[in-house]
Amino acid sequence: MGEEWKPLDYQRRAVKFLLQNPVAGLFLDPGLRKTSIVLAALKILKREKMFTRALIVAPLRVCYSVWPSEGRKWRDFHDLKMVILHGKDKEKNLDKEADIYLINPEGLQWLFARNFKSLGFDILVIDESSKFKASNTKRFKLLKPVLRHFSRRYILTGSPAPNGLLDLFSQIYILDLGAALGQYISHFKHNYFYPTGYGGYEWRLQPGAEKRIQERIAPITFHLEAADYLELPKLVINDIKLQLPPAAREVYREMERELIARLERNEITAMNAAAATMKCRQIANGGVYDDMKTIHHIHDVKTEAVVDLVDELGGSPVLIAYEFDHDLKRLLKGLGKDTQYIGAGVDPKKLAKIEEAWNRGELTKLLGQMTSVAHGLNLQEGMCSHVAFHSLTYNFELYTQFFRRVLRSGNKAKKVVVHRFIMEDTVDEAMVAALEAKDRTERGFLHALKRHLFSRRTPT
Repeated sequence: MGEEWKPLDYQRRAVKFLLQNPVAGLFLDPGLRKTSIVLAALKILKREKMFTRALIVAPLRVCYSVWPSEGRKWRDFHDLKMVILHGKDKEKNLDKEADIYLINPEGLQWLFARNFKSLGFDILVIDESSKFKASNTKRFKLLKPVLRHFSRRYILTGSPAPNGLLDLFSQIYILDLGAALGQYISHFKHNYFYPTGYGGYEWRLQPGAEKRIQERIAPITFHLEAADYLELPKLVINDIKLQLPPAAREVYREMERELIARLERNEITAMNAAAATMKCRQIANGGVYDDMKTIHHIHDVKTEAVVDLVDELGGSPVLIAYEFDHDLKRLLKGLGKDTQYIGAGVDPKKLAKIEEAWNRGELTKLLGQMTSVAHGLNLQEGMCSHVAFHSLTYNFELYTQFFRRVLRSGNKAKKVVVHRFIMEDTVDEAMVAALEAKDRTERGFLHALKRHLFSRRTPT
Protein backbone atom coordinates (compact mmCIF):
# COMPACT_ATOMS: atom_id res chain seq x y z
CA MET A 1 0.00 0.00 0.00
CA GLY A 2 2.98 2.31 0.45
CA GLU A 3 4.42 4.25 3.35
CA GLU A 4 3.38 7.65 4.60
CA TRP A 5 5.71 10.37 3.39
CA LYS A 6 7.01 12.23 6.42
CA PRO A 7 9.09 15.12 5.09
CA LEU A 8 12.04 16.46 7.01
CA ASP A 9 12.36 20.18 7.64
CA TYR A 10 14.56 20.83 4.62
CA GLN A 11 12.14 18.89 2.40
CA ARG A 12 9.21 20.98 3.62
CA ARG A 13 11.19 24.14 2.87
CA ALA A 14 12.03 22.86 -0.60
CA VAL A 15 8.35 22.06 -1.34
CA LYS A 16 7.39 25.54 -0.13
CA PHE A 17 10.07 27.05 -2.38
CA LEU A 18 8.61 25.27 -5.43
CA LEU A 19 5.08 26.38 -4.58
CA GLN A 20 6.11 29.99 -4.06
CA ASN A 21 8.30 30.20 -7.17
CA PRO A 22 6.77 29.30 -10.55
CA VAL A 23 10.32 28.96 -11.89
CA ALA A 24 12.78 27.23 -9.56
CA GLY A 25 15.96 25.18 -9.59
CA LEU A 26 16.57 22.51 -6.97
CA PHE A 27 20.32 21.95 -6.66
CA LEU A 28 20.25 18.98 -4.30
CA ASP A 29 22.84 16.29 -3.68
CA PRO A 30 21.84 12.68 -4.41
CA GLY A 31 19.89 11.19 -1.52
CA LEU A 32 18.00 14.36 -0.58
CA ARG A 33 14.79 13.06 -2.23
CA LYS A 34 14.30 15.70 -4.89
CA THR A 35 11.82 13.39 -6.68
CA SER A 36 9.60 13.17 -3.60
CA ILE A 37 9.86 16.91 -3.08
CA VAL A 38 8.57 17.57 -6.59
CA LEU A 39 5.80 14.98 -6.22
CA ALA A 40 4.72 16.63 -2.96
CA ALA A 41 4.57 20.01 -4.68
CA LEU A 42 2.61 18.56 -7.61
CA LYS A 43 0.14 16.90 -5.24
CA ILE A 44 -0.60 20.25 -3.58
CA LEU A 45 -0.85 22.04 -6.93
CA LYS A 46 -3.26 19.36 -8.15
CA ARG A 47 -5.36 19.68 -5.02
CA GLU A 48 -5.55 23.44 -5.56
CA LYS A 49 -6.38 22.87 -9.26
CA MET A 50 -3.28 24.80 -10.32
CA PHE A 51 -2.05 22.41 -13.00
CA THR A 52 -3.44 20.01 -15.59
CA ARG A 53 -0.51 18.06 -16.99
CA ALA A 54 3.14 17.94 -15.97
CA LEU A 55 5.85 16.99 -18.45
CA ILE A 56 8.94 15.51 -16.81
CA VAL A 57 12.04 15.19 -18.96
CA ALA A 58 14.59 12.77 -17.51
CA PRO A 59 17.13 10.13 -18.58
CA LEU A 60 15.34 7.00 -19.77
CA ARG A 61 16.35 4.89 -16.77
CA VAL A 62 15.08 7.61 -14.43
CA CYS A 63 11.76 7.67 -16.31
CA TYR A 64 11.26 3.92 -15.89
CA SER A 65 12.58 3.41 -12.38
CA VAL A 66 12.98 6.49 -10.20
CA TRP A 67 9.74 8.43 -10.70
CA PRO A 68 7.33 5.44 -10.80
CA SER A 69 9.15 3.82 -7.88
CA GLU A 70 8.94 6.95 -5.76
CA GLY A 71 5.27 7.32 -6.63
CA ARG A 72 4.55 3.75 -5.52
CA LYS A 73 6.65 3.93 -2.37
CA TRP A 74 4.70 6.77 -0.75
CA ARG A 75 0.94 6.38 -0.56
CA ASP A 76 0.59 10.17 -0.37
CA PHE A 77 1.42 10.25 -4.10
CA HIS A 78 -0.67 7.30 -5.27
CA ASP A 79 -3.31 9.60 -6.75
CA LEU A 80 -0.75 11.13 -9.14
CA LYS A 81 -1.11 9.06 -12.29
CA MET A 82 2.06 8.67 -14.39
CA VAL A 83 2.65 7.43 -17.93
CA ILE A 84 5.89 7.01 -19.87
CA LEU A 85 6.20 8.41 -23.38
CA HIS A 86 8.62 5.84 -24.74
CA GLY A 87 8.50 2.62 -26.70
CA LYS A 88 5.72 1.13 -28.79
CA ASP A 89 2.94 2.44 -26.52
CA LYS A 90 4.03 6.08 -26.40
CA GLU A 91 1.26 7.26 -28.77
CA LYS A 92 -1.40 5.52 -26.66
CA ASN A 93 0.11 6.85 -23.45
CA LEU A 94 0.10 10.40 -24.77
CA ASP A 95 -3.66 10.11 -25.31
CA LYS A 96 -4.24 8.79 -21.78
CA GLU A 97 -5.51 11.05 -19.02
CA ALA A 98 -2.70 11.37 -16.51
CA ASP A 99 -1.08 13.93 -14.24
CA ILE A 100 2.55 13.24 -15.10
CA TYR A 101 4.02 12.35 -18.48
CA LEU A 102 7.62 11.10 -18.42
CA ILE A 103 9.86 11.38 -21.47
CA ASN A 104 13.58 11.16 -22.12
CA PRO A 105 15.41 14.03 -23.92
CA GLU A 106 15.74 11.93 -27.07
CA GLY A 107 11.93 11.73 -27.29
CA LEU A 108 11.38 15.48 -27.43
CA GLN A 109 11.61 15.68 -31.22
CA TRP A 110 8.76 13.16 -31.53
CA LEU A 111 6.66 15.04 -28.97
CA PHE A 112 7.29 18.52 -30.32
CA ALA A 113 6.37 17.49 -33.87
CA ARG A 114 2.75 17.94 -32.73
CA ASN A 115 0.79 21.08 -32.02
CA PHE A 116 2.41 21.37 -28.63
CA LYS A 117 0.00 23.92 -27.21
CA SER A 118 -2.91 21.52 -27.78
CA LEU A 119 -1.30 18.87 -25.56
CA GLY A 120 -2.15 20.86 -22.45
CA PHE A 121 1.16 20.66 -20.58
CA ASP A 122 1.46 23.48 -18.06
CA ILE A 123 4.31 22.29 -15.80
CA LEU A 124 7.78 21.37 -17.00
CA VAL A 125 10.29 19.48 -14.85
CA ILE A 126 13.79 18.84 -16.18
CA ASP A 127 15.33 16.10 -14.06
CA GLU A 128 19.15 16.02 -14.32
CA SER A 129 19.11 19.43 -15.99
CA SER A 130 22.88 19.36 -16.54
CA LYS A 131 22.06 17.28 -19.61
CA PHE A 132 20.79 20.59 -21.06
CA LYS A 133 23.91 22.52 -20.06
CA ALA A 134 24.97 23.18 -23.68
CA SER A 135 22.85 25.78 -25.45
CA ASN A 136 24.00 24.64 -28.90
CA THR A 137 22.59 21.11 -28.58
CA LYS A 138 19.55 19.84 -30.46
CA ARG A 139 17.69 19.01 -27.25
CA PHE A 140 17.98 22.59 -25.93
CA LYS A 141 17.02 24.08 -29.29
CA LEU A 142 13.94 21.83 -29.39
CA LEU A 143 12.91 22.86 -25.89
CA LYS A 144 13.52 26.59 -26.17
CA PRO A 145 10.52 27.57 -28.39
CA VAL A 146 7.95 25.81 -26.16
CA LEU A 147 9.16 27.07 -22.77
CA ARG A 148 6.64 29.91 -22.70
CA HIS A 149 3.74 27.43 -22.83
CA PHE A 150 4.53 26.24 -19.29
CA SER A 151 3.22 28.27 -16.38
CA ARG A 152 5.73 26.55 -14.06
CA ARG A 153 9.23 25.35 -14.90
CA TYR A 154 11.50 23.44 -12.52
CA ILE A 155 15.01 22.06 -13.00
CA LEU A 156 16.63 19.41 -10.78
CA THR A 157 20.31 18.53 -10.51
CA GLY A 158 23.06 17.80 -8.04
CA SER A 159 25.74 19.18 -10.38
CA PRO A 160 24.55 22.42 -12.00
CA ALA A 161 28.04 23.45 -13.15
CA PRO A 162 29.98 20.22 -13.74
CA ASN A 163 32.57 21.80 -16.01
CA GLY A 164 32.44 25.41 -14.82
CA LEU A 165 29.92 28.21 -14.55
CA LEU A 166 29.38 28.45 -18.30
CA ASP A 167 27.22 25.34 -17.85
CA LEU A 168 24.65 27.41 -15.95
CA PHE A 169 23.45 29.56 -18.84
CA SER A 170 21.05 27.24 -20.65
CA GLN A 171 19.78 25.61 -17.44
CA ILE A 172 18.86 28.98 -15.93
CA TYR A 173 17.42 30.08 -19.28
CA ILE A 174 14.96 27.17 -19.08
CA LEU A 175 13.66 28.76 -15.90
CA ASP A 176 13.54 32.49 -16.57
CA LEU A 177 13.95 32.80 -20.36
CA GLY A 178 17.12 34.82 -19.97
CA ALA A 179 16.06 37.27 -17.24
CA ALA A 180 18.97 36.49 -14.89
CA LEU A 181 21.93 35.66 -17.13
CA GLY A 182 20.90 37.14 -20.46
CA GLN A 183 19.18 36.09 -23.64
CA TYR A 184 22.25 34.77 -25.43
CA ILE A 185 25.24 32.65 -24.42
CA SER A 186 27.54 35.15 -26.19
CA HIS A 187 26.31 37.95 -23.93
CA PHE A 188 26.69 35.75 -20.86
CA LYS A 189 30.29 34.97 -21.82
CA HIS A 190 31.26 38.59 -22.41
CA ASN A 191 29.51 39.85 -19.27
CA TYR A 192 31.11 37.37 -16.87
CA PHE A 193 34.11 35.76 -18.61
CA TYR A 194 37.07 36.61 -20.80
CA PRO A 195 38.52 34.56 -23.68
CA THR A 196 41.91 32.87 -23.36
CA GLY A 197 43.74 29.73 -24.52
CA TYR A 198 44.18 28.51 -28.08
CA GLY A 199 42.23 30.73 -30.45
CA GLY A 200 40.28 32.28 -27.56
CA TYR A 201 38.04 29.22 -27.19
CA GLU A 202 38.65 28.91 -23.46
CA TRP A 203 36.69 31.19 -21.15
CA ARG A 204 37.71 32.21 -17.64
CA LEU A 205 35.73 34.08 -15.01
CA GLN A 206 36.23 37.81 -14.70
CA PRO A 207 37.21 39.05 -11.21
CA GLY A 208 34.08 39.16 -9.06
CA ALA A 209 31.95 37.45 -11.73
CA GLU A 210 31.23 34.37 -9.63
CA LYS A 211 29.57 36.46 -6.93
CA ARG A 212 27.57 38.41 -9.51
CA ILE A 213 26.28 35.18 -11.06
CA GLN A 214 25.32 33.81 -7.65
CA GLU A 215 23.38 36.96 -6.80
CA ARG A 216 21.54 36.86 -10.13
CA ILE A 217 20.31 33.27 -9.80
CA ALA A 218 19.90 33.02 -6.01
CA PRO A 219 16.22 34.12 -5.96
CA ILE A 220 15.18 31.18 -8.17
CA THR A 221 17.48 28.41 -6.89
CA PHE A 222 17.47 26.25 -3.77
CA HIS A 223 20.66 24.43 -2.85
CA LEU A 224 21.37 21.94 -0.08
CA GLU A 225 24.23 19.52 0.50
CA ALA A 226 23.58 16.00 1.74
CA ALA A 227 26.34 16.20 4.36
CA ASP A 228 24.43 19.00 6.12
CA TYR A 229 21.27 16.93 6.60
CA LEU A 230 22.12 13.26 6.31
CA GLU A 231 24.61 10.98 7.97
CA LEU A 232 26.92 9.93 5.16
CA PRO A 233 29.95 7.65 5.05
CA LYS A 234 33.33 9.37 5.04
CA LEU A 235 34.84 9.76 1.55
CA VAL A 236 38.43 8.55 1.12
CA ILE A 237 40.41 8.86 -2.14
CA ASN A 238 43.03 6.17 -2.82
CA ASP A 239 45.16 6.76 -5.93
CA ILE A 240 46.84 3.62 -7.28
CA LYS A 241 49.75 4.49 -9.59
CA LEU A 242 50.58 2.09 -12.42
CA GLN A 243 53.28 1.86 -15.08
CA LEU A 244 52.86 1.14 -18.78
CA PRO A 245 54.91 -1.84 -20.03
CA PRO A 246 57.79 -0.80 -22.37
CA ALA A 247 56.02 -1.89 -25.58
CA ALA A 248 52.80 -0.13 -24.59
CA ARG A 249 54.81 2.96 -23.58
CA GLU A 250 56.26 3.18 -27.08
CA VAL A 251 52.78 2.96 -28.64
CA TYR A 252 51.59 5.65 -26.24
CA ARG A 253 54.54 7.94 -26.96
CA GLU A 254 53.92 7.71 -30.69
CA MET A 255 50.30 8.74 -30.20
CA GLU A 256 51.33 11.51 -27.81
CA ARG A 257 53.91 12.86 -30.26
CA GLU A 258 51.20 13.13 -32.90
CA LEU A 259 48.98 14.97 -30.43
CA ILE A 260 51.76 17.40 -29.47
CA ALA A 261 52.52 18.10 -33.14
CA ARG A 262 48.88 18.97 -33.75
CA LEU A 263 48.92 21.27 -30.75
CA GLU A 264 52.01 23.04 -32.03
CA ARG A 265 50.34 23.49 -35.41
CA ASN A 266 47.37 25.01 -33.59
CA GLU A 267 45.07 22.33 -35.02
CA ILE A 268 43.48 21.52 -31.67
CA THR A 269 41.08 23.77 -29.80
CA ALA A 270 39.01 23.28 -26.70
CA MET A 271 36.19 22.17 -29.02
CA ASN A 272 37.94 18.95 -30.07
CA ALA A 273 40.65 18.41 -27.46
CA ALA A 274 38.71 15.57 -25.82
CA ALA A 275 38.40 13.72 -29.14
CA ALA A 276 42.09 14.27 -29.87
CA THR A 277 43.16 12.66 -26.60
CA MET A 278 40.73 9.74 -26.86
CA LYS A 279 43.29 7.27 -28.22
CA CYS A 280 45.79 8.24 -25.52
CA ARG A 281 43.12 7.47 -22.93
CA GLN A 282 42.34 4.13 -24.56
CA ILE A 283 46.00 3.10 -24.66
CA ALA A 284 46.41 4.01 -20.99
CA ASN A 285 43.45 1.72 -20.23
CA GLY A 286 44.81 -1.21 -22.26
CA GLY A 287 43.31 -1.20 -25.75
CA VAL A 288 42.62 1.10 -28.67
CA TYR A 289 40.23 1.35 -31.61
CA ASP A 290 41.70 1.98 -35.05
CA ASP A 291 39.99 4.05 -37.73
CA MET A 292 37.99 0.95 -38.76
CA LYS A 293 36.70 0.52 -35.17
CA THR A 294 38.76 -2.63 -34.71
CA ILE A 295 40.03 -3.20 -31.16
CA HIS A 296 43.78 -3.64 -30.68
CA HIS A 297 44.88 -5.11 -27.36
CA ILE A 298 47.82 -3.19 -25.84
CA HIS A 299 48.25 -4.37 -22.24
CA ASP A 300 46.42 -5.75 -19.17
CA VAL A 301 48.02 -3.64 -16.42
CA LYS A 302 44.81 -1.90 -15.30
CA THR A 303 42.72 -5.05 -15.64
CA GLU A 304 45.15 -7.01 -13.50
CA ALA A 305 45.23 -4.20 -10.91
CA VAL A 306 41.42 -4.25 -10.67
CA VAL A 307 41.42 -8.05 -10.27
CA ASP A 308 44.08 -7.75 -7.55
CA LEU A 309 41.96 -5.16 -5.72
CA VAL A 310 38.86 -7.37 -5.88
CA ASP A 311 40.87 -10.30 -4.53
CA GLU A 312 42.37 -8.12 -1.79
CA LEU A 313 38.90 -6.97 -0.68
CA GLY A 314 38.00 -10.60 -0.05
CA GLY A 315 34.32 -10.40 -0.93
CA SER A 316 33.65 -6.84 0.23
CA PRO A 317 31.36 -5.29 -2.43
CA VAL A 318 33.04 -3.02 -5.00
CA LEU A 319 31.47 -0.90 -7.74
CA ILE A 320 33.84 -0.62 -10.71
CA ALA A 321 33.68 2.16 -13.32
CA TYR A 322 34.65 1.56 -16.94
CA GLU A 323 34.28 3.67 -20.07
CA PHE A 324 34.99 1.81 -23.32
CA ASP A 325 33.48 -1.47 -24.51
CA HIS A 326 36.94 -2.99 -24.88
CA ASP A 327 37.58 -2.12 -21.21
CA LEU A 328 34.46 -4.12 -20.30
CA LYS A 329 35.62 -7.14 -22.33
CA ARG A 330 39.01 -7.23 -20.60
CA LEU A 331 37.42 -6.78 -17.17
CA LEU A 332 34.90 -9.58 -17.78
CA LYS A 333 37.74 -11.85 -18.89
CA GLY A 334 39.72 -11.02 -15.74
CA LEU A 335 36.84 -11.04 -13.22
CA GLY A 336 34.80 -13.85 -14.77
CA LYS A 337 32.13 -13.90 -17.46
CA ASP A 338 29.44 -14.20 -14.78
CA THR A 339 30.28 -10.73 -13.44
CA GLN A 340 27.25 -8.47 -13.72
CA TYR A 341 27.53 -5.13 -15.46
CA ILE A 342 25.37 -2.08 -16.17
CA GLY A 343 26.02 -0.53 -19.55
CA ALA A 344 25.02 -0.45 -23.19
CA GLY A 345 22.66 -3.27 -24.14
CA VAL A 346 21.30 -3.88 -20.63
CA ASP A 347 17.53 -3.43 -20.82
CA PRO A 348 15.53 -1.78 -17.99
CA LYS A 349 14.13 -5.08 -16.67
CA LYS A 350 17.53 -6.71 -16.36
CA LEU A 351 18.95 -3.54 -14.86
CA ALA A 352 16.24 -3.52 -12.19
CA LYS A 353 17.10 -7.12 -11.28
CA ILE A 354 20.82 -6.27 -11.04
CA GLU A 355 20.04 -3.24 -8.87
CA GLU A 356 17.87 -5.34 -6.54
CA ALA A 357 20.47 -8.13 -6.29
CA TRP A 358 23.19 -5.59 -5.49
CA ASN A 359 21.11 -3.94 -2.77
CA ARG A 360 20.30 -7.35 -1.25
CA GLY A 361 24.03 -7.98 -0.93
CA GLU A 362 24.05 -10.85 -3.44
CA LEU A 363 26.78 -9.31 -5.64
CA THR A 364 30.33 -8.66 -4.47
CA LYS A 365 31.43 -6.86 -7.64
CA LEU A 366 29.53 -4.82 -10.19
CA LEU A 367 30.85 -3.19 -13.35
CA GLY A 368 29.25 0.05 -14.46
CA GLN A 369 29.70 2.22 -17.53
CA MET A 370 29.82 5.75 -16.13
CA THR A 371 27.19 7.18 -18.45
CA SER A 372 24.80 4.34 -17.54
CA VAL A 373 25.26 4.41 -13.76
CA ALA A 374 25.70 8.10 -12.95
CA HIS A 375 21.97 8.93 -12.80
CA GLY A 376 18.86 7.29 -11.45
CA LEU A 377 20.27 4.27 -9.64
CA ASN A 378 20.11 3.59 -5.90
CA LEU A 379 23.05 1.36 -5.00
CA GLN A 380 23.59 2.45 -1.40
CA GLU A 381 21.83 -0.43 0.34
CA GLY A 382 24.39 -3.12 -0.54
CA MET A 383 26.80 -2.05 2.22
CA CYS A 384 29.35 -1.10 -0.44
CA SER A 385 32.37 0.76 0.88
CA HIS A 386 34.58 0.58 -2.23
CA VAL A 387 34.32 2.24 -5.65
CA ALA A 388 37.04 1.65 -8.24
CA PHE A 389 37.70 3.77 -11.34
CA HIS A 390 39.36 1.48 -13.87
CA SER A 391 38.71 4.31 -16.35
CA LEU A 392 38.82 8.00 -15.55
CA THR A 393 36.90 10.81 -17.23
CA TYR A 394 37.15 14.55 -17.76
CA ASN A 395 33.45 14.83 -16.95
CA PHE A 396 33.25 15.92 -13.32
CA GLU A 397 29.51 15.30 -13.15
CA LEU A 398 29.81 11.67 -14.31
CA TYR A 399 32.73 11.12 -11.95
CA THR A 400 31.01 12.41 -8.82
CA GLN A 401 27.56 11.07 -9.63
CA PHE A 402 29.08 7.62 -10.14
CA PHE A 403 30.50 7.27 -6.65
CA ARG A 404 27.50 9.08 -5.17
CA ARG A 405 25.37 6.07 -6.13
CA VAL A 406 27.07 4.55 -3.06
CA LEU A 407 28.04 7.62 -1.01
CA ARG A 408 24.57 8.50 0.20
CA SER A 409 22.09 8.05 3.02
CA GLY A 410 21.15 4.41 3.52
CA ASN A 411 24.69 3.10 3.21
CA LYS A 412 25.62 1.90 6.69
CA ALA A 413 29.34 1.72 5.88
CA LYS A 414 31.50 4.10 7.91
CA LYS A 415 33.51 5.15 4.87
CA VAL A 416 33.54 4.84 1.08
CA VAL A 417 36.99 4.44 -0.47
CA VAL A 418 37.31 5.62 -4.08
CA HIS A 419 40.19 3.78 -5.74
CA ARG A 420 41.49 5.57 -8.85
CA PHE A 421 43.78 3.58 -11.15
CA ILE A 422 46.18 6.11 -12.67
CA MET A 423 48.68 5.23 -15.36
CA GLU A 424 51.71 7.39 -14.59
CA ASP A 425 53.01 9.86 -17.16
CA THR A 426 49.87 9.59 -19.28
CA VAL A 427 46.69 11.54 -19.90
CA ASP A 428 45.28 9.89 -16.74
CA GLU A 429 47.24 12.40 -14.67
CA ALA A 430 45.83 15.28 -16.69
CA MET A 431 42.31 13.98 -16.08
CA VAL A 432 42.88 13.81 -12.33
CA ALA A 433 44.13 17.40 -12.33
CA ALA A 434 41.15 18.53 -14.40
CA LEU A 435 38.67 16.77 -12.10
CA GLU A 436 40.20 18.33 -9.01
CA ALA A 437 40.15 21.79 -10.58
CA LYS A 438 36.48 21.40 -11.52
CA ASP A 439 35.73 20.12 -8.03
CA ARG A 440 37.11 23.30 -6.50
CA THR A 441 35.20 25.46 -8.99
CA GLU A 442 31.77 23.90 -8.50
CA ARG A 443 32.08 23.18 -4.79
CA GLY A 444 33.20 26.74 -4.07
CA PHE A 445 30.34 28.10 -6.14
CA LEU A 446 27.69 25.99 -4.41
CA HIS A 447 29.04 26.75 -0.94
CA ALA A 448 28.90 30.46 -1.68
CA LEU A 449 25.40 30.14 -3.11
CA LYS A 450 24.25 28.28 0.00
CA ARG A 451 25.68 30.98 2.25
CA HIS A 452 23.88 33.62 0.21
CA LEU A 453 20.57 31.74 0.39
CA PHE A 454 20.75 31.20 4.13
CA SER A 455 21.86 34.76 4.84
CA ARG A 456 18.68 36.15 3.26
CA ARG A 457 16.29 33.49 4.59
CA THR A 458 13.46 34.86 6.69
CA PRO A 459 13.16 33.05 10.06
CA THR A 460 10.07 30.83 10.32
